[in-house]
Amino acid sequence: MTTEREVLLMVHPDRDATGEAAREVSARFAKAGIRIRVIEDDVCALIDPDAHGVGSTCTVVDPADNPAGGVELVFVLGGDGTLLRAAELARPAGVPVLGVNLGRVGFLAEADSDALADTVQRVVDGDYQVEERMTIDVTVSHDGEEVARTWALNEASVEKSTRERVLDALIEVDGRPVSAFGCDGVLCATPTGSTAYAFSAGGPIIWPDVQALLVVPSNAHAMFSRPLVVSRDSVITVGIDPDGSPAVLTCDGTRHIDLPPGARVRVTCGKTPVRLVRLWDGPFTDRLVQKFSLPVKSWRERHARPCE
Repeated sequence: MTTEREVLLMVHPDRDATGEAAREVSARFAKAGIRIRVIEDDVCALIDPDAHGVGSTCTVVDPADNPAGGVELVFVLGGDGTLLRAAELARPAGVPVLGVNLGRVGFLAEADSDALADTVQRVVDGDYQVEERMTIDVTVSHDGEEVARTWALNEASVEKSTRERVLDALIEVDGRPVSAFGCDGVLCATPTGSTAYAFSAGGPIIWPDVQALLVVPSNAHAMFSRPLVVSRDSVITVGIDPDGSPAVLTCDGTRHIDLPPGARVRVTCGKTPVRLVRLWDGPFTDRLVQKFSLPVKSWRERHARPCE
């Protein structure tokens, strides 16, 4: 007895840019006998005009009803933002996420749009690997009481909520104060997130298999405001001055929590990882060079003059 295969398809909201790719993916999976699950009616109508007819290969599910439960994987068409939204659905179900980049850098994506057909075929053949990526668990407390709990794959950012004000923050590691300063914000990132917002804020790139957490102050008014790389077992706390300005906590750029003065944000290694599909065996070094178009020849080699 064979079990019917099904994937959850996540598409970037810009239908014009992703419609053709979504239809191709759906058609190829349908030909292989793999059903498509989506969380939006208009996406289903986009890839299957007869979505509600007999024999349709597209099923619409409620995003609040464990939409990734029971699927083989979540197939993402878009950039890193779309993949991060897909990770929110895939993580509770424990299923892997496969991203096809239709955006710009797309660091989390495993394939680019020009390899779409081959990527689908690798899924059809079951020819792929799955790796686990560290996440962070984030807890917000105020006046000694927990007021919010969330998580992130890339980073949790504590930032000032108004442009005109400076955020007065205290960073603690393992219950001990490290540095206090005025700043635009403080980022707490995973190795996966070290190539995202933390990288833009001046943090180092950490290879994804390194078990560590990253703390990056953003535009801090201080002599000592260097990024910190700490153990995955460490507890990072960002405290907001009780007499200062309010702030906002943002996780992976999608979940926002208002923070009053005196709030404390506690960050630890996440208990539940995100699983990512890997198709290629190349090292992270090659991915880094390719995604950022890094020069790998010396200045003299790149500007050598032909012999006369």
